[in-house]
Amino acid sequence: MGKCCKCNGRLLCMCLLPCMMTGHLLIYIMVSIFITISYTPPKINVHYVAPGVSANSSALASHPLGPFWNLRLEDSALWNRLQHAWDRQHNPILRGNTTEVEDECLSDCMSHKCSVPRVNDLNSFPDQMKAFIRSMHCREYPLLINQPGICRRSNSSFGVDSPMLLMAIKSQVGNFENRQAIRETWGRSGLVRGGSNKKFRLVRTVFLLGRQDSSTGPHPDLKNLLELENQKYGDILQWDFRDTFFNLTLKDLLFWHWFQQYCPTAAFVFKGDDDVFVRTDALLDYLQKQWEEHNLWKPYTNETNIDLFVGDVINNAQPNREPSTKYYIPESFYKGAYPPYAGGGGVVYSGSLALRLKEVSERVRLFPIDDVYLGMCMHRLGLSPRHHPGFLTFDLPHSDRSNYCAYKSVLLVHRRSPKQMLTLWTQLQGRHAPC
Repeated sequence: MGKCCKCNGRLLCMCLLPCMMTGHLLIYIMVSIFITISYTPPKINVHYVAPGVSANSSALASHPLGPFWNLRLEDSALWNRLQHAWDRQHNPILRGNTTEVEDECLSDCMSHKCSVPRVNDLNSFPDQMKAFIRSMHCREYPLLINQPGICRRSNSSFGVDSPMLLMAIKSQVGNFENRQAIRETWGRSGLVRGGSNKKFRLVRTVFLLGRQDSSTGPHPDLKNLLELENQKYGDILQWDFRDTFFNLTLKDLLFWHWFQQYCPTAAFVFKGDDDVFVRTDALLDYLQKQWEEHNLWKPYTNETNIDLFVGDVINNAQPNREPSTKYYIPESFYKGAYPPYAGGGGVVYSGSLALRLKEVSERVRLFPIDDVYLGMCMHRLGLSPRHHPGFLTFDLPHSDRSNYCAYKSVLLVHRRSPKQMLTLWTQLQGRHAPC
């Protein structure tokens, strides 16, 4: 009798098991359907316009229909056409079937005797865009002032082989006051102490200059003053090209070449404008932490170099189509969305990445906006810039700008005049009540 009950119980369990499993499956399906119906995907802002025009402007460009980088040829946009030709030229599978583009010029770039690429409405472009198109094939310019030993100078007395951080500041010949304020505050060259760990790290600073742009009007000749400044501080790098807004990209390209030759062992590079304020001690702490984490994981990842690129990252940006702004990019020059890029005055990247950017830039056509061009090179490397909320490229809220405690989480703030730099530096170096 007992044996029979056991058999019946086992049989009952075997019968009920499929029913229980089916019930659980039905419940899972119902829950999944409910979650799918109730889920609202995050809203992505696809109408960001690159700086220079209000987001409420009626001159918004059309929404990009495709990704930034693809093999689709945009015949009506000059940059896309030129880049498409290079993409095929550097692709071993597609090589030999390159679209002919009439941009190659073998003449001396300095002679300006190169034929201009075919553009339907070139004469309607602003002068700065026409000047850029005429010289966009030129990538090599002679150095007028060099600092070949700045990354080796007196390093042995500090007990180090190379800088932890190389500051590369984009400046202009006439901006002496900005450069001097940086030298006296956040851009001091030498041993700099971190914020929280109080450890000293070697920092070197160079200022990236072209020559004065005579096309914008008469300027006093500052050549002799610049030479005196360089004799005293030894931190000027100057190339023989016109220092215009659309030529800022050249400073990246030429700096990467200089970096490879004269300072390739620097751990990190800060590239910024001469009207930003940087909390160098906090930045060194951040970079030290990134370096330690990289070394901690290196045995497991086999990654020798650290590909770090940090700043105020902008996604889903469109070209500015407002002709009255300096950021104006005509559709006949460039079509599509911008890649993710870090803009607004300052970024930090590793020295090893700087060398990779130099190499990949040889396969990316020059673009007149330097921040966007950096994003293009990063995209071509298959890398993405990392956003850091401490890069306040659009400044603090107005009510917080004079509040010492508001700067505790800041790595960079844009913009500050030379006087504001000196004042803020003094405040941050003094003793204050805890926040």
